Amino acid sequence: MSLARAASLRHLSTFYAVARLGSVTLAADELHLSQSAVSIQLANLEAAAGTSLMLRTGRGIRLTEAGELLLGYAERLLALWNEASDEMDSHLGAFSGSLRIGAVTTAEYWLPRLLVTFVAENPRVKITLHVANRDDVLRKLLSHDIDIAVTGYPPNEMKLAAFPFAKNPMGFMAAPHHPLMAEPNLTLATLAKTPLLVRERGSGSRNTLERIFREAGLRLRVGSEFSSNESIKQMCAAGFGPAYLSIHTCVLEMNAGLLKMLPLPNNPIEREWYVVRLPTKQVSAVALAFERFLRDKGQEEIHRQVEQRLNDAPTWAAAATPRRNGKRVARVPSARAASARAA
Repeated sequence: MSLARAASLRHLSTFYAVARLGSVTLAADELHLSQSAVSIQLANLEAAAGTSLMLRTGRGIRLTEAGELLLGYAERLLALWNEASDEMDSHLGAFSGSLRIGAVTTAEYWLPRLLVTFVAENPRVKITLHVANRDDVLRKLLSHDIDIAVTGYPPNEMKLAAFPFAKNPMGFMAAPHHPLMAEPNLTLATLAKTPLLVRERGSGSRNTLERIFREAGLRLRVGSEFSSNESIKQMCAAGFGPAYLSIHTCVLEMNAGLLKMLPLPNNPIEREWYVVRLPTKQVSAVALAFERFLRDKGQEEIHRQVEQRLNDAPTWAAAATPRRNGKRVARVPSARAASARAA
């Protein structure tokens, strides 16, 4: 009996869950089945395939060569089936489905609220959000684990449908008391002599930073490396060293006087946020709707969030913000304004 005749989507779904989680127990919990029911479905699938698909080891489950082969097809079939289900719902007038989106870590500061706004307008949509550095997010996109991604400038070597939707000002920052703040005629060459706080390799900001120094014929001097923007921001504010950060992540700290833009020419640098997808893959109506949402409203929503964060700032931020006639004056550090201050 052939695999096509004997196996069903239920068998493949169970197999995929076990392979992904590496455990029959975890897969049973996720699928709301008993462990024996999961084991029976796996045994039936192996019988239909005519070969062993998984090996049980002391550390869990390991796929055989045949299992690895089947896993790729299972992922594609299940994704296509879920997409068909979503499209049928949309066709019948019920805009629903799953939005599988990836985002670089810097987008964590504003993307969740945009997703909340989108779901409030489309309450039957479910969100699956994967946050990681740029290389990991793009790998997820290529392997069809996500439908669309939010990132900085996408790599030229990848064939992607990429659409800019909002400004992403990036700048070299330091604590106000850092010696570089008093450096006369500060240049990138001078900054290159100072160890910088940087993200790990594979992150978008690290790639951009390396390109800035490379194009200037300078060597990037790495001081400390972090996998978190928040860690870099806090270490930078503590005076541990200068850093290259997205202004969107530092609105409160800059208004509170904890971080300051280095007096460097052309600092900050205005970049773009992009929403990207594979041009050869048919994405769901939900994914396309969110892409349109970002392109139409992304810039406005991000700016609104910045204003709201300033208005809802904690006491320490409000106390450090200037006042006029008893009212706090919001100093949203736009790229243009920050650049003017640095000049």
